[in-house]
Amino acid sequence: MIKLLRIELYKIFRRPRTYISFGIVTATAFIFQLAMGAGGREFIEFGMQDVSEQFNVQGNIINGYLVAYLILQSLLIQIPLLVALVAGDTLAGEANLGTLRLILTRPITRTQLVLIKFFASVIYTVLLITWLAAIALFLSLFMFGDGDMINLKSDAFVLILKHDVIWRYVCSFGFATLAMTTIAALSMFLSAFADNSIGPIISTMGIVVVLTILSNLELPLFNAINPYLFTAHMVGWKGFFDAVPPYSAIGHSALVLVAYTLAFVGGTIYYFNRKDINS
Repeated sequence: MIKLLRIELYKIFRRPRTYISFGIVTATAFIFQLAMGAGGREFIEFGMQDVSEQFNVQGNIINGYLVAYLILQSLLIQIPLLVALVAGDTLAGEANLGTLRLILTRPITRTQLVLIKFFASVIYTVLLITWLAAIALFLSLFMFGDGDMINLKSDAFVLILKHDVIWRYVCSFGFATLAMTTIAALSMFLSAFADNSIGPIISTMGIVVVLTILSNLELPLFNAINPYLFTAHMVGWKGFFDAVPPYSAIGHSALVLVAYTLAFVGGTIYYFNRKDINS
């Protein structure tokens, strides 16, 4: 299994699209950082104009913690596509190349093959989120310095002292990794039904976009189904930046994401074990 996992990782990291994902994360974060360096103060002052009338806010407001948070808000919407670029190719890519039958001539079951490809996709996802953490947080701290973090929410103003920030980022990146693992499992599930990777990639993004829209619509019907949509729980990482994180809600969201991940992987195993690969 370890040897086959290494082979699968080699397949992933020899493809140009893998490095395109890391390049997109790097370029987007760096452009955002340059923009914040050039005009960030005006942007923050506009967002804090109501607060400034009641409080005297001083110090390094535009610091690495705030910039990293803004980057996360922007990039974690796009990361599912980058995860789907790889996970959507796991099984469909083999079918497209006609190598599924060759792989299964080895002493490996179909269930093992699915799990190996899933674990390889998870490793890729972890590396991508780790790279995002390095670029968004540590490069931002290098460029803008540290300080107390201001979180401007739509209905609240949260001030987090700088000694209380890092653990929140560690937890939020961990939660983001869990959310993107769910996306990887979904994309691999769709990949089992396809003979090329384009369909699963587009389908994954279509599902994420539609469910995200439903999650944000404040209508009675959608409010009823919203708790059951995995996209509604993918933003649970933001809870770590409340004054007092809602651990119960965050834990519930994590359990929902784990349940969806297991369901997608289980569905992939069920279907792939019955799929006709000789046609």
